[in-house]
Amino acid sequence: MTMDQSKDQIVKLMQEFPEITTEQWESTINDDMKGADYQKRLLWDTGEGFKVKPYYRAEDLKDIPFTSSLPGEFPFIRGNNNSGNQWLISQEIDVSELGIEQANIKASDMLKKGVDSLWFKIKANMSFTYEEFQALLKNVWTKDIQINFIAYHHALEIVAYWKQLLKSEEQSFNELHATLNFDPLGHLSIYGHFCGCCRSSVEAFDNAARITREVQEFKNVRSLAVTAKHFGNAGSSIVQELAFGLSMGVEYLSQLTQRGLSINEVAPRIRFIFGIGSSYFLEIAKLRAARLLWANIVKAYNPDSDEICKIDIHSVTSDWNKSLYDPYVNLLRSTTESMSAILGGAGSIEVKPFNSIYESPTSFSERIARNQQLVLKEEAILDKTIDPAAGSYYIESLTASIASEAWKLFLKTEEKGGYYLAMKEGFIQSEIEATANKKDQAIANRRETILGTNQYPNFTERLSANIDANVYSPETKLDGDVKPLKLYRASNAFEELRMLTESYAVSNNRPKVFLFTFGNAAMRRARAQFASNFFAVAGFDLIDNNGFESIEQGVNSALKSEAAIVVICSSDEDYAEMAIPVHQQLAGKTITVIAGNPACAADLQSAGIHNFIHVRTNILESLREYQIKLGIRK
Repeated sequence: MTMDQSKDQIVKLMQEFPEITTEQWESTINDDMKGADYQKRLLWDTGEGFKVKPYYRAEDLKDIPFTSSLPGEFPFIRGNNNSGNQWLISQEIDVSELGIEQANIKASDMLKKGVDSLWFKIKANMSFTYEEFQALLKNVWTKDIQINFIAYHHALEIVAYWKQLLKSEEQSFNELHATLNFDPLGHLSIYGHFCGCCRSSVEAFDNAARITREVQEFKNVRSLAVTAKHFGNAGSSIVQELAFGLSMGVEYLSQLTQRGLSINEVAPRIRFIFGIGSSYFLEIAKLRAARLLWANIVKAYNPDSDEICKIDIHSVTSDWNKSLYDPYVNLLRSTTESMSAILGGAGSIEVKPFNSIYESPTSFSERIARNQQLVLKEEAILDKTIDPAAGSYYIESLTASIASEAWKLFLKTEEKGGYYLAMKEGFIQSEIEATANKKDQAIANRRETILGTNQYPNFTERLSANIDANVYSPETKLDGDVKPLKLYRASNAFEELRMLTESYAVSNNRPKVFLFTFGNAAMRRARAQFASNFFAVAGFDLIDNNGFESIEQGVNSALKSEAAIVVICSSDEDYAEMAIPVHQQLAGKTITVIAGNPACAADLQSAGIHNFIHVRTNILESLREYQIKLGIRK
């Protein structure tokens, strides 16, 4: 086939599929909706300050200027380089818990199994001499490995140790890729005060400037961190995490340039640490928007080159959406989160082990966490495509919307005097609390699902006695200069609910819920399934039935079961005839519940039936009330 023949075939094919205008699409959609409200039915309210349309077209990108930029070009929305989508696989080692020798052994093992970015956590009260520093890095550090420290109190010492080590080994300072992650504002945000080495904001920023000066001899060492992941783990929106993270970064730029450092010395020393949640496409767009906004912020300081405007992003899978019950679901959550980080262009990623929220990770859980990324890199080859999200009408539009909303909130925070003063005023905390409260309500009403926790629980699951019963409680904070952010997980309240039942069942009979299925076969089955999920969320035992032929048969079976709760499952029509007789025979012996919100509800309430469960029920508050009735909760 000649080239001309191929062109002719393409032309014919295009003629068979003529271009459809947006007006034509909209007309067809409206016809299909038969008068339903387009805005309510098809537009998704993201909770981020903007709505998402049901479809996007090329015309949606015509007013978005950044779509014409190339990878490696300002404003770096398409990534910091043009040679691929490489990222570093990170894992954390708690040196304070393991000790120097075991931490070194563990680090060596991780490197053999695919990790190329090690994070060493060292607590303030731990001794950390040069000899211990050497022992920790023995046979670990090479120029291909990134070494990261979380060690506020030891930051200056570590810089000195690096210089001494590299000189003794006659290594170039430029060969070292490392971070110190000194972040006094991050510490302030979650503890309410600056870290022990900083008694005031002035001292905190003085120390940040001193550490940043000390690392200027190193080309690839970042001294400061902007730990924006805290916002997401306090229940913030994606827009809030980005806006407040940028504000924190600008606070460092402002404070350190006031102390005599140039933008060329400060900006390349900052690393942003973002959390990655379950909103798959929004999280991809968040990282792309972060690159766009940070590049423009730094550009305003007149750096020597656009290279200074690049953002360094480390992503960590969120704690917010992880659950104590059905914990293997956490593997699924963190897999989609790591994909979001990869497609969004993170420079390094830590997938937290699925069990990290309730125990020290095991070798098994750490291996799985590594392999989640290795599969995406080695088998899905996601590292080979530069900016995989580019050109997607949907993601490009999301990026623009998130950037726009985050910029508005960023400017609002700056009007308060910047991050530190906004924290002191309580502005940042109140903004995040308002969002977190909305999320909590959505979860309590099951408008938002936490699989295995507030919906579709594992009926037979029982917690191990080794799991800390207080794991659900928000982390205790110390009193300080500002009100700290409240870090917690979305499933905390539901886990407390179920753990209370488990504690009660240690010395009492676990509450039984009897499903009184009667009448219409389809409705009784649907409502029995609803009721099963409803009460299993609190850890109650369920007694299911295929359906009773008579009221007497069902009542006798219910009484024989000695169930604490009997849920009548049938159709609205059947309820009008049989619910009251059933209740009258069970009154005083058990709690009668109606599955559904039937039209005859008022009549049933007049007859003494006051318990109804349905899709609009606040399941959290309802189950707490049932626990009180059963003596489980005071």
